[in-house]
Amino acid sequence: MVVELVYGIHAVKSVLDNHSKRILSVYTTQKYKDLRLKSLIDQIKQCKINIKKCDRQQLDIKAQGALHQGIIAEIVQKYCMKENDLPNFLIQCKTTPLLVILDGVTDPHNLGACLRTADAAGAHMVIAPRNRSARLNGTVRKVASGSVEYIPFIQVTNLSRTLKLLQNHNIWIIGTIIKSKRLIFNTELIKPLAFVMGSEGKGIRRLTQKYCDELITIPMLRAATSLNVSVATGICLFEALRQRGKY
Repeated sequence: MVVELVYGIHAVKSVLDNHSKRILSVYTTQKYKDLRLKSLIDQIKQCKINIKKCDRQQLDIKAQGALHQGIIAEIVQKYCMKENDLPNFLIQCKTTPLLVILDGVTDPHNLGACLRTADAAGAHMVIAPRNRSARLNGTVRKVASGSVEYIPFIQVTNLSRTLKLLQNHNIWIIGTIIKSKRLIFNTELIKPLAFVMGSEGKGIRRLTQKYCDELITIPMLRAATSLNVSVATGICLFEALRQRGKY
């Protein structure tokens, strides 16, 4: 059994609402004024989950200085999808696949924001390499505001191999780069596809670019030359939804 920490009101409530049996215990501050926290603690009590009162310094240490909003939950880690699950997942997908692939996103805040964005846009999955990538942890869950419980996240050993696997399942791979003659708004996004998003500094790797079917860019009109990866992910996903007639 692997135990992990979840902190923050939204993140803890998401686990409580969807997988309350996974919660082993909850640590909360002895004094609080936030009505949302009070409501959440009342809900936890109704589920008869063990609650341990701590002072804020103890919570800070447990969360390693992260913003916990006065509540931390110890939970049993849920089953994480693996590379071997990907073919069956694609076969069983009931709507046109829309995936996000993160290449070199090492900041957990950016990973959490991307998961939240992908969930909001109805993407089917987020994929990232095991190496050179942020891991799923409390910070990611906090930033994702509960979206971790809804959108599948897979970390793969070999990203190039995964891209080839996706192509074998008729997924069109679209890489996003700073300079390209093709703009996202002039690109057809109604087919089964996966957006490859790179880090804000280095972008997607050259090797990854070689496995892309198409390279596109988001136009920049003034001094900014790049966007935060979660912002760029949102633009790409919601443009795909617009073209698919979802709005």
